[in-house]
Amino acid sequence: MKPFDMREMTLDELRTRHDEMLDELVNLRMRLPLKQVDNPLRVRMLRRDIARARTILSEKELGAKPGEKPVGSR
Repeated sequence: MKPFDMREMTLDELRTRHDEMLDELVNLRMRLPLKQVDNPLRVRMLRRDIARARTILSEKELGAKPGEKPVGSR
C-alpha cells in the first residue's frame, strides 16, 4: 500500500488496516516453514507496510506534517 493512500485514511481506518496487516504477517510466518506460501516476498512487503502505517499513525497522532521531524528529535 502506498503512503499516499495511507495518509488519506482516517485514524480508525489506519489502525484497522494496521491490525489486519499484523494478523496477515503472523499467518504468513506460520505457513512459511511449511512451504505453503505462494509469495515469500509478501512477508517483506508486509513488514514495510506495517512500518509505514506506524509512521503515519504517529505523524497523525502528533499532528506532524508528512516528513517533518517531531519536536525533541535530533
